[in-house]
Amino acid sequence: MNQPNASPLPSIDSLDELAEFLARDRGLYVRWSRGPGVDLPGVSSRDDLTGVPLPGLSASSLDVEPWWGERPLHTWAARRLYDYSHLPRVKDPEVRPWLLRGREVGRGPDNEPLVTEVCPLGWIRDRVIEEAASEVERQPNGWGPLDRHA
Repeated sequence: MNQPNASPLPSIDSLDELAEFLARDRGLYVRWSRGPGVDLPGVSSRDDLTGVPLPGLSASSLDVEPWWGERPLHTWAARRLYDYSHLPRVKDPEVRPWLLRGREVGRGPDNEPLVTEVCPLGWIRDRVIEEAASEVERQPNGWGPLDRHA
């Protein structure tokens, strides 16, 4: 497990394993935080700019859009992880990604999904993030994480 205060969640060990989740389920999200043990008691995020409480946890949807077609699911998953891979560096070194199932109840100030009825499914290991970065770097058109501090 890549988290010192981790609950006994299973670990997701590869992009292919994460892609298997995406192939069989919808309503999946990745959340970058200190984990379900910290997040679930309040099931509410706060807007970083104003401090306003939000009606759910901010997360990134992993649902594959129809326009993606038959492209590899591990590439979709890599991009979704890579987009926010800067958070441990800029927010808190204990922030880690975890997979969850939830119900979207709104949108946050950055247009991110806000979810409730959260069911944690597993920690996403650091090596999966490294794998995601490698997958992104192999793509013909470069893109970077959504890092406002870059």
